[in-house]
Amino acid sequence: NCPYDEHFRPLLRPLLFTVLRADLNPRMAAERLNSGETRFSKIVELVRESKFAIHDLSRIKAKRAGEYFRLNMPFELGLDVGCSCFGAGEQLSKRCLILAKEPYRHQIALSDLSNSDIASHQEKPVRVVAAVRHWIVNDIGIDLPGPSALFDQFTQFMADNYDELLAHGFDKDEIPDLPVPELIRYMREWVATNIS
Repeated sequence: NCPYDEHFRPLLRPLLFTVLRADLNPRMAAERLNSGETRFSKIVELVRESKFAIHDLSRIKAKRAGEYFRLNMPFELGLDVGCSCFGAGEQLSKRCLILAKEPYRHQIALSDLSNSDIASHQEKPVRVVAAVRHWIVNDIGIDLPGPSALFDQFTQFMADNYDELLAHGFDKDEIPDLPVPELIRYMREWVATNIS
């Protein structure tokens, strides 16, 4: 659960890579590009089916006067928390990581989260990798290399993938807009080929 805008893209990519490095399957509403399917129905399906969840609240604050707060991220977090409280079976043991730009800023709008451990990434990709990696290792129990090594692997993937996409007929201006499902597929292939 995160923004899909161009400003969040530099954080989303390393987040996805870190999840894939743990041999987990990242799922998000953007995994299917079916315009006939409502976004909300995709989100409900993901909440129901996922054992783990990552929610980024870094874009909930309005940027300008008169602009609305972006409430879809806290709303989706609420669906996930509700599922873990009122669901059945594995849903009751669901694990969740909440990310934010700065520690404690979210409490102004979401005071009910004041006792929750929220990881701050300061909008830095390397901090996203560290936060997600620490959660996966310590809360889920999957072993991963340190944050610096993971970030180095991610940057190597990005360089290799850029060259590969250019060789397959992409223009350099098209590469940043690569759809999430395709990006995940390339990440998965790169990890399988380059990480022993």
